[in-house]
Amino acid sequence: MTQRTTLRHARKAAAALVIAAAAFGLTACQDGTGVKSAPSTSAVAGGQQSSDATVKKPQGAGQGTSVGKPGTSGTSGAPKKSGERCTNQIDYAGDPRSNAEINSIGADTGHCPAPQKQKPGSKDRTAPSGTPKEAGKSCTNQINYAGDPRSNAVINSIGEKTGYCPPVQK
Repeated sequence: MTQRTTLRHARKAAAALVIAAAAFGLTACQDGTGVKSAPSTSAVAGGQQSSDATVKKPQGAGQGTSVGKPGTSGTSGAPKKSGERCTNQIDYAGDPRSNAEINSIGADTGHCPAPQKQKPGSKDRTAPSGTPKEAGKSCTNQINYAGDPRSNAVINSIGEKTGYCPPVQK
């Protein structure tokens, strides 16, 4: 009875490997680039190599080109680390673009864009406004933010980053 059980488990494991290899093969060309999966001696190893190749192919293709947005270059910043957002790799404090825009540029080109500086006279000033943050106190414990639509975490993180508690928004 134990030989049958062992054989049954071996069949299920082999079937799982075949299914996994087929899944890797199907997802390898799903981005529409038409990249063929690499010939493999091992179905699982070949599937992993081909999926890595399809991820790297579009990233390399965007090098030296702009994404179509003025002032953003695909190669001026650092190469994007796999699985990590650009805003977690580079300090974009003072950059007029949103985090979503910065991260989408990195995802599209494979390179994190270089931080942009604020233009003088723009709405968001480089010099922080508000009350200087007291050492050892969070902004929400220093100022009454009742009625402010932002969360305490957002308000306190602004204070930690800039050294100034932001003015109350209504």
